[in-house]
Amino acid sequence: MSIDRLCAYFGFTRMPFGRALAPGALFRSAAHAEAVARLGWLIDERGLGLLTGEVGAGKTVAARAAVAALEPSAFQVVYCANPTVGGRGILSLVVAALGGVPRYHRSALVPQAADALAIAEAERGRRVLLICDEAHLLVPEQLEDIRMLSNSEMDSRSPAAIVLIGQPTLRRRLRQGAFAAIDQRITLRIHIEGMDLTETPAYLRHHLSLAGRSDTLFSDDAVAVLHQSSRGLPRAVNNLALQSLIATFAADKGIVDQAAAKMAVVEVAGD
Repeated sequence: MSIDRLCAYFGFTRMPFGRALAPGALFRSAAHAEAVARLGWLIDERGLGLLTGEVGAGKTVAARAAVAALEPSAFQVVYCANPTVGGRGILSLVVAALGGVPRYHRSALVPQAADALAIAEAERGRRVLLICDEAHLLVPEQLEDIRMLSNSEMDSRSPAAIVLIGQPTLRRRLRQGAFAAIDQRITLRIHIEGMDLTETPAYLRHHLSLAGRSDTLFSDDAVAVLHQSSRGLPRAVNNLALQSLIATFAADKGIVDQAAAKMAVVEVAGD
């Protein structure tokens, strides 16, 4: 079955529940809105922040919304999507993003990255925001590098705002004694929970309206099934909602009912 056929069947102008949304079109749950606001404060304070949540909770989406609110001419955003780039990877990424050629030895790369951050503001008037996604995969050496980057001018100021995004294991890991040095530097800890039972139907309606449907398409029973199975995590809601639409199309029905939602759960979760 093609996407075009599904869109035509339901009268969609675009496929709902996709990822390619402009920041202004994102659904703002209470947890998401709070995370974006707190990230804004963290960036203003040049702090070191920890943003955690379950897989699919919308952590990266919240960071993207916070970045979209920044003045592009005043900020340089350095985004590390894959922390498994090795011990030199993050520092090299910072240096290269700021126009330098990364030095080979780590002992020289640490001060080079710090200098690049300072020059970005002093000479170019641009503050740097470093976002490290999947940060629960960082090795101790990388965490130490990030700690070093957060320290400048005899610990009087930070040369950049740094946000570590990861799964809840990251919070627990940093509480271990071996990481006390970086844990004590964390300015703000943000944890994103799943949407509640009132937010999930609002989330569905929001995405359907973006696709051109403002009427009721999911029954209350179907929404309850999707919410319970997804635990209100946006990515899981998206996957289940899409599969529910496919099941409804296959059954030649006009409303996504409880049966279609349960079929979606079986298809996606296998139970």
